[in-house]
Amino acid sequence: MAQPPQPELRLDSDAGAVFVLESKGKWWHAGFHLTTAIVGPTILTLPYAFRGLGWILGFFCLTVMGCVTFYSYYLMSLVLDHCEKAGRRHIRFRELAADVLGSGWMFYFVIFIQTAINTGVGIGAILLAGECLQIMYSNLSPSGSLKLYEFIAMVTVVMIALSQIPTFHSLRHLNFASLVLSLGYTFLVVGACLHAGLSKNAPHKDYSLESSSSSRVFSAFTSISIMAAIFGNGILPEIQATLAPPATGKMFKGLLMCYSVILVTFYSASVSGYWAFGNKSNSNILKSLMPDDGPSLAPTIIIGLAVIFVLLQLLAIGLVYSQVAYEIMEKQSADVNQGMFSKRNLIPRLILRTLYVIFCGFMAAMLPFFGDINGVIGAIGFIPLDFVLPMLLYNMTYKPKTSSLIYWINLFIMVAFTGAGIMGAFSSIRKLVIDANKFKLFSSDVVD
Repeated sequence: MAQPPQPELRLDSDAGAVFVLESKGKWWHAGFHLTTAIVGPTILTLPYAFRGLGWILGFFCLTVMGCVTFYSYYLMSLVLDHCEKAGRRHIRFRELAADVLGSGWMFYFVIFIQTAINTGVGIGAILLAGECLQIMYSNLSPSGSLKLYEFIAMVTVVMIALSQIPTFHSLRHLNFASLVLSLGYTFLVVGACLHAGLSKNAPHKDYSLESSSSSRVFSAFTSISIMAAIFGNGILPEIQATLAPPATGKMFKGLLMCYSVILVTFYSASVSGYWAFGNKSNSNILKSLMPDDGPSLAPTIIIGLAVIFVLLQLLAIGLVYSQVAYEIMEKQSADVNQGMFSKRNLIPRLILRTLYVIFCGFMAAMLPFFGDINGVIGAIGFIPLDFVLPMLLYNMTYKPKTSSLIYWINLFIMVAFTGAGIMGAFSSIRKLVIDANKFKLFSSDVVD
């Protein structure tokens, strides 16, 4: 079984954690980190997710996802608190899972899932940021020659520079700005969608689902996977590790802050976007507001500000999720060459982080599948980590009686979302394969 590092040994034997994780934060700092990890520009994909579900099922799934993830994250926080009181303060998801479940393979399973999530989010953040730059450029210079991959390269360079911010805790001020930005562009996009839906150029509103029963089923599970990715946060233990000990109770306050923002942003973006565009909603609703074959459907200044806010927040999101990837790389390298990540030797850290960002940027430019990436990440990453494991960890830690309500609630959630994850993975990968015929390498258009 993988043994977590003891707190008193971290400075000497855990060089990766020393650079990435600092336990100095307040509860509101955790709220900032959580909000940045969950409330991002992926909410602009919610109208696209609704088009595979329709109004009633869309609202139902959105509400269920919100309730289950809040409950899930709260349970995981309780498990972390329990371990801390027992003298085992875990700073990594993988070590928490291995300790509670008593299995060495679980340690590597979580590493694999977290790496897939972090890399997928990193690719998606760079891709969407590049698309935002392309939107602004195409409005300022309609006949310009720059391609999407060139804007992605610009974003990659900026991310390389920002990647050298040393620790998760040091992002707290940036993540507060991210919270404000998420509210800002949500209100702007909601206003733009309402304007578009009421304008004389408003698109025809069609909320019908696909005609084929099998296609409706596949689309529904793909949409569920996208919602799972939007609500997902596969780094809660790492976020809780930034809190100054004792962390008991602080995470619950942070979750309340985060889900207050979620309540405002998720529902308003879903309703306004799907109402305005129906089953023609794009995987990035900003693209629906600026169709290729007609005039802009909202004032340019509103869309322009929204794009700028999205672009700025994407940098924060990329940094938050990349912290775990950096920590994994630097921990493994430090194990091989003890002490190589000391504060006096920054070159290895700079090289590793630069290579990681370049890889994400290259994949974003080569394979521009924004909606499909969200679906795959949700199905194979966020569903097992956020909808299944926390309930299992709670039942293994607190051992509720099999006759108790909480035991059966947790068991039901685990079974239901395991099935949804399997179906979502199949549906999302199927759609990815189908969409592969719609693009060429380094395309200048993002494939829905």
